[in-house]
Amino acid sequence: MMSGLSLQTSVPASHNRGGVVAALWKLFSRVMRAMILGIDLGTTNSAVAIMEGARPRLIPNALGSNLTPSVVGFDANMTLLVGQPAKDVQVVYPERCASVFKRWMGADWRVQVAGRMMDATELSSLVLGSLKRDAEAALGQPIDQAVITVPAYFNNEQRQATVMAGRLAGLKVERIINEPTAAALAYGIHETGDPQTVAVFDLGGGTFDISIVEFFEGSIEVKSSAGEAMLGGEDFTRAIAREILRERQLMFESVESRQPRRLARLIQQCELAKRTLTRQETAELMFPSEDGGLDPNAPRVTVDREFARRACAPLLALLETPVRRALGDAGLTRDRLNKVLLVGGATRSGFVQSLAEEIFRQPPSAELNPDEVVALGAAVQAGLLAEHAGLEDLVVVDVAPFTLGIEVSKHLGEEIRGGYFSPVIHRNSVIPVSRAEPFSTLHANQTEIELKIFQGESRRVEDNLRIGTLKVKGIPRGPAGQQVLVRFTYDSNGILEVESTVLATGAKFQTVITRYAANLSDLELAEALKRLQQLKTHPRDEIVNQALLHRAERIYQELPPSARSELSQLLDGFETALQSQEPEQVETYRQLLEQFLDVLEGGAEEF
Repeated sequence: MMSGLSLQTSVPASHNRGGVVAALWKLFSRVMRAMILGIDLGTTNSAVAIMEGARPRLIPNALGSNLTPSVVGFDANMTLLVGQPAKDVQVVYPERCASVFKRWMGADWRVQVAGRMMDATELSSLVLGSLKRDAEAALGQPIDQAVITVPAYFNNEQRQATVMAGRLAGLKVERIINEPTAAALAYGIHETGDPQTVAVFDLGGGTFDISIVEFFEGSIEVKSSAGEAMLGGEDFTRAIAREILRERQLMFESVESRQPRRLARLIQQCELAKRTLTRQETAELMFPSEDGGLDPNAPRVTVDREFARRACAPLLALLETPVRRALGDAGLTRDRLNKVLLVGGATRSGFVQSLAEEIFRQPPSAELNPDEVVALGAAVQAGLLAEHAGLEDLVVVDVAPFTLGIEVSKHLGEEIRGGYFSPVIHRNSVIPVSRAEPFSTLHANQTEIELKIFQGESRRVEDNLRIGTLKVKGIPRGPAGQQVLVRFTYDSNGILEVESTVLATGAKFQTVITRYAANLSDLELAEALKRLQQLKTHPRDEIVNQALLHRAERIYQELPPSARSELSQLLDGFETALQSQEPEQVETYRQLLEQFLDVLEGGAEEF
């Protein structure tokens, strides 16, 4: 063995086979690492992208769209639907589908979908699995690594649940990255010249985040982040629907419980109207019947931008406080910002853009598609992890969105009062970060401490969120005041590790805050995977056909009876062609049906 080593070092470099092998292995490893997906797992829509050279590229789904609706459902045969087919079915049969489940990541929440009880992690994994298959089909190879984005205000449990969703989808989650940071990355690779400080105003389908970001000398540094975890475009759509129902003396909650199909159809109509209002002053929608149908004689409702703004006013007011907090934490005033970037589909609304301009006192910009920019940024982060040559000099510095600490008691005069929050890591600390604070026992001969771990900004724990517990044992008996050192370590994925050391003995106790998802054992993970694999799914080559059928069926129900005949004939022909399995016949009818539906939807207001 030694002689072999000696012989290798004596060979000239030009003939150093070991060096060549090492170089080839390094190149091979780099190519393999390069296939890391960047995924925006959104509340309303999701997207996947990958670095191609020095630029990120979106990967379209099987239907040719860059956006996949974050909707999961089942058809009448209990076959799984994900994306646009599920969204179309949801309009007609809401009880078969689930959406907006991202908000419940990391929570003990389950919903019944076509008779199956499913949680947000399982539902999200199905969306991620669909994106993974689309990427593999487009790139022609299996892929099992991803960077996934989350709202900056997601807590530990929500981030861990996102990691678990990735695992259930067959992905190793290399990094969890905050959505505003991802958006800044997408813009950052285009930035040149003098340093800039920008505000990333990210209003998506279900969450709102605001981040203050600095670009300088090849680095992107997040100075502060704030937001609202339960505020987004879906809430604006529902606010418009709520106002329409109120004008007809109907209660939103009552319709939701007693006439779910009417509400599902009304929300779809309001979403279409909301999009129309981004292009024109008024929009018209049809008020559905109790069973969710659109009768030709149904009342028409005209809404204008002022109506939408008035309906959404209470929600708009909630956007200002996080902005002030982010600016304050960054130590900046509005006049110090060079630019305001709009991110998220909800920022397309005129009243949101007007509010952003009013808050920041400058016109906001959306140079990149607000629906796609987060996925592009996730791909840039994936490129950084894969060591893409075009990104070698780009450095990203992010911050912790929450204050993290433990519950303590205080001596107030002669009284000892509990329930106070003692921070260990303050919000907007640069991450990764590790900080330790000493604490003392409260009573004589106390041998155990239960550390109650919280996140939040209130001085009282009752107003913060409890995220975990750590028991510390074996403290030597003695007077009150025996010390333990509590260390919090918060990493780039937003995962919190808590360690406590008994100073007198050196004994250490440790936990990672993963109460909800990440505590699954290998057996539990295998069982969860088995449950998901039992779901019937369409082969990939049938997805386009199934999506077209569900789209046609949805539009058919929107048509007045007098206009249904031709569409019915085309549907019959298409289904007959599918049964024949003749590729040419299927393609002919598919094109005819698609063209006919495009004409119908193009003139939907004339139905």
